[in-house]
Amino acid sequence: MPKVTYIEFNGTRHPIEAQIGASVMETAVDNGVPGIDADCGGACSCATCHVIVPDEWLEKLEPPCQEEEFMLDLHPERTANSRLSCQIDLAPELDGLVVQLPEFQM
Repeated sequence: MPKVTYIEFNGTRHPIEAQIGASVMETAVDNGVPGIDADCGGACSCATCHVIVPDEWLEKLEPPCQEEEFMLDLHPERTANSRLSCQIDLAPELDGLVVQLPEFQM
């Protein structure tokens, strides 16, 4: 089971054992991680599951699809490492993944 660590803007860490195939968003919601609202339930249509992925992990992810890019473009706080956690499915090679939660989602 891959482990994902969510880091709140204030530095609080939430290390969680995840299921392979689950999304980073589903794992956060199922484990009560604050800051991941997931208003659309993972349909890539709200961007309330925005995370910032460190460079070393960003390279291991599939690039964002057109819908994800569109939703991220609506965010004034978007960074070069912004992703929607509903679009990141967990796989064995993502064991140890770290994602940071932006301040505006707290």
